[in-house]
Amino acid sequence: MADEYDVVILGGGTGGYVAALRASQLGLKVAMVEKDKLGGTCLHRGCIPSKALLRSAEVYQQTKNSNEFGIEIGSPEINFSKIQDRKNSIMDKLHQGVEGLIKKGKIDVYHGFGRILGPSIFSPLPGTISVEYDNGDENTMIVPKFVLIATGSRPSTLSGLNTDGVKILNSDDALQLEELPGSILIIGAGVIGVEWASMLTDLEVKVTVLEYASRILPTEDEEIAKEVEKQLTNKGVTFIKNAKVIPDTVKKDNDVIVHAEISGNQEMFSAEKMLISVGREANTENIGLENTEIRVENGVIATNEFYQTKESHIYAIGDVIGGMQLAHVASHEGIVAVEHMANQNPIPIEYNHVPSCIYSSPEAASVGITEEQAKKKGYDYKIGKFPFAAIGKALVYGETEGFVKVISDKKTDDILGIHMVGPQVTDMISEAGLAQFLDATAWEIGQTIHPHPTLSEILREGALAVDGLQIHG
Repeated sequence: MADEYDVVILGGGTGGYVAALRASQLGLKVAMVEKDKLGGTCLHRGCIPSKALLRSAEVYQQTKNSNEFGIEIGSPEINFSKIQDRKNSIMDKLHQGVEGLIKKGKIDVYHGFGRILGPSIFSPLPGTISVEYDNGDENTMIVPKFVLIATGSRPSTLSGLNTDGVKILNSDDALQLEELPGSILIIGAGVIGVEWASMLTDLEVKVTVLEYASRILPTEDEEIAKEVEKQLTNKGVTFIKNAKVIPDTVKKDNDVIVHAEISGNQEMFSAEKMLISVGREANTENIGLENTEIRVENGVIATNEFYQTKESHIYAIGDVIGGMQLAHVASHEGIVAVEHMANQNPIPIEYNHVPSCIYSSPEAASVGITEEQAKKKGYDYKIGKFPFAAIGKALVYGETEGFVKVISDKKTDDILGIHMVGPQVTDMISEAGLAQFLDATAWEIGQTIHPHPTLSEILREGALAVDGLQIHG
């Protein structure tokens, strides 16, 4: 006999478990198949542990500079073992919380590897799930009305440059470091690479970043990327751009050595460890897609705006479908998918309304399109910029570098994009996301009274600056 459900979710990460909880709220009978711990990459190998380490690095730097605030406490020391213990404790608490929510939602969890089967004695349609167990137990068969694929992604590698977990690391490996290296080479200056560069340099590691592109953070607004680079360079990070790493030159001894081609010349770089940070790739292998009509394009599963695949009863969300590989995006995609299964007529996601964040020091956050994209799309636009140096709370906080940048359509006054770099902008970007969702204009943000003194005043001033009406600049 096979177990029957309204929906079976492959993957218990952020997208999967949020979708399961929403499906449970809608009265659906739900099961999840997860071969590891509930919470997935975000909770155990991504968002949460990396931000815990970044917070410890921030506290260390604040403590080092406490004399600027009139607090004299001597020279602080880094106890990396305790930093890791704190990170692990946070993960454990959140994991327990997720398990509690799943139990409360009466969602069945199958701890094994889920594979989609083709038409069988259980169902005339592909979608029966075979759950396979590492301990050799007999497979369990699950028959759902709907399937939701939420299998996530894994760190990408460079062809010919394999990680070993000791000298050459990916982000998963780096989170398990038992001690800090004296130096590190980071290959890739995207979001993950920049966050690791920020955290490690704040913890006194010598950091060199090799980036193939002509600038760091190539998906961010160029002015924001330049400001992040400037501040991290001032902290001691060395950025080498237009650098083509040559994998077959790698040597591992006391240090890792690699050559990179820069402006037609080869240069050698070395450090105690190397971190490969060149993006993530979808987990589409071995889950039974070949037993279906589901299309995989450029390594990711193709879906419509409600996350239906070519098999209309099989949906897919999160990193496995590409797009914005962000935990909060996967969660909302999961909600849209299960609401569509339940005939709730959900609103499709407008991805230009989704905030994205970089948790480095300085932080950066954005919503909407960049100035470069506005140019390419042919917009006649206007820009308002305002610096944190003119915000009272920033001076009180001791962090005055950075700015907000508001891009607005000259013809309609619609906001095209809001980009921020500086203290706590990852918390403030939600207001910009709400403004985008409600189709607010810069003038409307400028008319919204912001409390004083707060860092959030910068958004009002930046919005007013679009029309030259800023008060304090």
